[in-house]
Amino acid sequence: MFDVRGAAGGASITVRRHGNPAGPRLVLSHGNGFSIDSYYPLWSLFTDRFDLFIYDFRNHGWNPVTDRLMHNLPAFVGDTENVIRDIDRRFGERPTIGVFHSLSALTALHCAIHRDAFSALVLFDVPICPPGGFPQDLQGIGRRMAVAARRRRDRFETRQQFAEHLSHTRAFGHLRSSALNLLASTTLRPAADGASYELCCPREYEAQICEYIFCWAMTVDLESVTCPIKAIGADPTVSNSYMPSIDISELDRVDYDFVPEATHLLPFEQPETCAALVLEFLTDHGFASVQW
Repeated sequence: MFDVRGAAGGASITVRRHGNPAGPRLVLSHGNGFSIDSYYPLWSLFTDRFDLFIYDFRNHGWNPVTDRLMHNLPAFVGDTENVIRDIDRRFGERPTIGVFHSLSALTALHCAIHRDAFSALVLFDVPICPPGGFPQDLQGIGRRMAVAARRRRDRFETRQQFAEHLSHTRAFGHLRSSALNLLASTTLRPAADGASYELCCPREYEAQICEYIFCWAMTVDLESVTCPIKAIGADPTVSNSYMPSIDISELDRVDYDFVPEATHLLPFEQPETCAALVLEFLTDHGFASVQW
């Protein structure tokens, strides 16, 4: 475990290493409001064969809460670039495969546009084309998501209370009880009063990203990304699923697949299926059997 410093606004990012040091290098992060530990049922399936580096975005998970003005996608892009550079500096330069979900997937695309940070990318339900919407609807969709985030309950007496709360919400209705309990243990931290728990990522921070995420999605140019891309989406027939591009012609640039009956939270709902798709893609591109 090590901290990556020098981020905008003085934030530091805690990075942890797991898995097989002789295997291909995977770097993983998470979606808005979550933590990378919430994805343990997914990334733990790679530990036998891959050298894993996992990290939370600023103001999420293991990282402290810092200035909200610096909680934005350009700062996340800079953080991710710093993480990749620091991993290379500490452990040597090697091909790096990024495995990301939602917000971190969009961030990784911006990193790949401006810098050859990755040898390949696997992106789960990257929020570029909005569910049931068109480009002219983006501002309204983001605003509604932000309103919902600000209405979230943000303090709980116990972690179990949070898990039970999630089980009654539509977005988390497909998750097993084990996944709900893991979310409760990894996205809450003890509150200052010592008698309750609060969200690691404050709801106002989460809402701020919702307001602007589609604006940044519109600036993605897939033609500028040189590495292979695998986009794994939710079932397009369910609500809250994204497509990896608004321009259908750009889909030729992406190896696109989806998981039937899965929602935007597919890494939590069907981790085994998601892991199998990742391994298939990495095998096809010669990354799964490399030893160092």
